[in-house]
Amino acid sequence: MPLTPDMRRSIDQIRDYLYGGGYPDPVTNAEQLSFLFFFYLIEGIDADNLRKAKVLKTPYESMFAGEWTLKNPLNAPVKDQTTLPRERFRWSVWAKGLSGEGLVRFVRDEVFAFFGELGEQAAHNFMNGARLTIDEPTVLTQVINLVDNLRLDQADADTKGDLFEHVLKQIKQAGELGQFRTPRHIIRTIVEMIDPQIGETIYDPAAGTAGFLVAAYNHIRLANSSPAAIQEAEIDGKTQRRGLGDKLSATQVSALQTATFFGNDVDPKMVRLATMNLTLRGLPNVRILLRNVLTTTLDPDKRAELRLPAEGYHVVLANPPFSGRVDKDRIVDDVKVGTSTATELLFLKYMMDSLRPGGRCGVIVPEGVLFGSTTAHKELRRQLIENNRVEAVLSLPGGVFQPYSGVKTSVLLFRKGGNTERVLFLHADNDGYKLDANHDTPIDQDDLPMLVAAYRYKDERWLDWLTRDAAQEWPQKWWFADAATLRANDFNLSAGRYRPMNQTAVEHRDPRELLDELAAIEAEIMEEVEALRETLSGCSL
Repeated sequence: MPLTPDMRRSIDQIRDYLYGGGYPDPVTNAEQLSFLFFFYLIEGIDADNLRKAKVLKTPYESMFAGEWTLKNPLNAPVKDQTTLPRERFRWSVWAKGLSGEGLVRFVRDEVFAFFGELGEQAAHNFMNGARLTIDEPTVLTQVINLVDNLRLDQADADTKGDLFEHVLKQIKQAGELGQFRTPRHIIRTIVEMIDPQIGETIYDPAAGTAGFLVAAYNHIRLANSSPAAIQEAEIDGKTQRRGLGDKLSATQVSALQTATFFGNDVDPKMVRLATMNLTLRGLPNVRILLRNVLTTTLDPDKRAELRLPAEGYHVVLANPPFSGRVDKDRIVDDVKVGTSTATELLFLKYMMDSLRPGGRCGVIVPEGVLFGSTTAHKELRRQLIENNRVEAVLSLPGGVFQPYSGVKTSVLLFRKGGNTERVLFLHADNDGYKLDANHDTPIDQDDLPMLVAAYRYKDERWLDWLTRDAAQEWPQKWWFADAATLRANDFNLSAGRYRPMNQTAVEHRDPRELLDELAAIEAEIMEEVEALRETLSGCSL
């Protein structure tokens, strides 16, 4: 069942109702909805587990069996009663039988505590630290009724996932470390270029709402689907192909669900949203850790306890925070790059080290990473080019991350180990959406499919490049630079630096490109000033 306009309108109605009821924070609202979705769905999951246990003749006790000791005596249906049958925690009982102040009190004091207790027994506790914030009786009653009307139990995993993505689209501000929701069509483009395969491990060290992991899962399913099992769905105004993964064996499906996807995030709310996003997609056992990889390390024993790959990951996909800074004294030695405290540089170093030999990485970086002239910038690019194979740099259009940020970005695509012989540069003027303040209106102009094809057939494009007529204007939106050229330019990886241009184009550069470069240089200068200030603060003058 595809995501219907009525379902979208219902989510928008919930959003508007929360906003009008005095709950304006979209991140908190998305988190609260994720809890309500969970409470709704768990009743059906428990019933399915009971049916399976009966068929397989294996023991299973319903989570709703037995008695619950009340946390708040006011929730007792009879005075002086201290317990309730756990059956009362089924959505079909409390969500349809309570309203007003009684509903708020029961959900706040009992329902959250009940599912928090269950979470402590699970592999990862989705409910850890969770609490009810929608405490206005009329608003909570109405929101629960609207959630009930969504009939989530009748939707397939893709539809439930699409519905939750529609919830996540309401998050339109960046976090304190510069993290924000990555446009899903950009994620799909990167995943298509990296091409993760069944049997590989896939990691996002700054998972956010798990967009990259979900896209990798969908990519693998599509690649392992027969023609009859491939469907088309309209998402964000564009047609998207989906595969049911009918060619996957039971062993492969189990591996996807338990031993393929890994991630972490520093924000507890993001961990919860990511967990719900994966759960609704059919990946409830994927564990997103609450962890800052820039300030903590895991020893081999802890990695083994968490069942993390000891040899590194086959694939790393990420859009790490851009504009954050980490306290110098908290940065672990493994990720240090000179004296830099810039999260974009530290994350890139971490991702380079997280790959297993031959592993592949697709990471979004601010443009300044590609041409910054600080010692840390140059050293990181040197390591990238001389100790890894940088295969391509995809320059994204300015404004692609609106409304969160106007920073100009590119995608780095590289393999662990070896050294770089040449780099394919790809330049996108359009990504299929109007480049305005909202960046959500579909347009026909879209360079991404053509650039994905150029990357896929990069060896053939290299031959085309070698046999070109250098005297003629280069018409393509892709071009190459060899390692010697990169080395001569301080390992600069900015696509514009190597673009073939006629004299007119050289004399009349796009003013937007100039502004992007100036902004990156300004950020670089500020970083140097802060580093100098820290150095001087430790000296006696």
